[in-house]
Amino acid sequence: MNLQTSMNILDKLTILSDAAKYDVACTSSGVDRKGTGKGMGNSVAPGICHSFSADGRCISLLKILFTNECIFNCAYCLNNCGTDVVRAAFTPEEICTLTMEFYRRNYIEGLFLSSGIMISPNYTMDLIYQTIYQLRNIHHFRGYIHVKSIPGADPLLIEKTGFLVDRMSINLELPTAEGLRRLAPCKSRNTILKPMRQIQNRITDNKQELMIYRETPPFVPAGQSTQMIIGATPENDFQIMSVAEGLYQKFQLKRVFYSAFVNVNGNSMLPALPGGPPLLREHRLYQADWLLRYYHFQVSELLSEDRPDFNIFLDPKCDWALRHLEYFPVEINQASYQTLLRVPGIGYKSAERIVKARKRNQLSFDDLKKIGVVLKRALYFITCSGKMMYRTKLEEDYICQNLMRDKTQLPRDIREGGYQQLSFFDKDMQSDFQLTDARILPPGQQIVTV
Repeated sequence: MNLQTSMNILDKLTILSDAAKYDVACTSSGVDRKGTGKGMGNSVAPGICHSFSADGRCISLLKILFTNECIFNCAYCLNNCGTDVVRAAFTPEEICTLTMEFYRRNYIEGLFLSSGIMISPNYTMDLIYQTIYQLRNIHHFRGYIHVKSIPGADPLLIEKTGFLVDRMSINLELPTAEGLRRLAPCKSRNTILKPMRQIQNRITDNKQELMIYRETPPFVPAGQSTQMIIGATPENDFQIMSVAEGLYQKFQLKRVFYSAFVNVNGNSMLPALPGGPPLLREHRLYQADWLLRYYHFQVSELLSEDRPDFNIFLDPKCDWALRHLEYFPVEINQASYQTLLRVPGIGYKSAERIVKARKRNQLSFDDLKKIGVVLKRALYFITCSGKMMYRTKLEEDYICQNLMRDKTQLPRDIREGGYQQLSFFDKDMQSDFQLTDARILPPGQQIVTV
């Protein structure tokens, strides 16, 4: 395909930003990089001013596909080669123009770039590499960049790109190899896991090199992530979380993303989803994933083959606590940090504050509220100086009924009836800039040709 088509850059942006909306972007950058004074932008480890929609998708990056052309025929993908959609492709120069101009206007803090597979994995990966190379070395862009690597591409292309970006990810696509064989026979688990292992090994080697040779450029300093589509195949929550746990342990991933399946193709091989995408299930999986990464839980504690799915009405931590009332109540002024992490309503930051604060004084419930403990959940599971906050029963049914009255057990946007992803084509933003061919102009300014 000839990338230099007659389609203007606004038309391409309309198509390829919309085509990227099912690709989960990223979280905080996880890496510090100060501006040098010679380029534009920087990256901050705690985050890059992200704003998230209710389903967890990032809206503060320029999130686009390089192209929605694809040689594969994955049943769940809107952009597969068998669908009748308008196709478009950027050039590396156009993506550089968009990124730099959006950054100057403070619309974005960085770039998230994914792509369909055009001609071949190597051809597409090389175009992505050229784009990122130009951004870093010609435009001197120092902001955050997250790239989705193309499975099956030459390992050398993946490595060269990894020295230019902050984060790389390779989509696992579906939780099991069987699901992949059925819905995406053109892909295999091996072509996905092989580059994932390459990135992991190179990150490890690079950390050792940086300790010896300080001038060595960092390789994927914010780590790698992956994404699984949830609900397109019949795996239960226990299977999905077991896969995620294995990925964290074997590949040291920074993040596993869970994307609620949206039936965009109406393919007979896919579930009809009369109730819409399984957003609440996705939400529970993210909550459980958080417990694995920050609260030292194991999947076997949360689920089992006999109880393979999460309780839709309660978050996984509350559900676990209700099934293990023998561990409660916990005395706030004596419990270890690890024990505090298991109490509903106490986050890992609150647990740290409790451990520090109680060295000076015995803590009361008022103190816990100031620290940030969510007492309407925690009160059933804790004591302060041997006393509970109210007279209450340590019984599963009683506590469950009270917890289910807590409206925050369901995410706000699901309670209110849906979510909406922000677009660069909302009216307010549309009026703030004009796009003409490969140039972005402020309102009222025109191109003058001589």
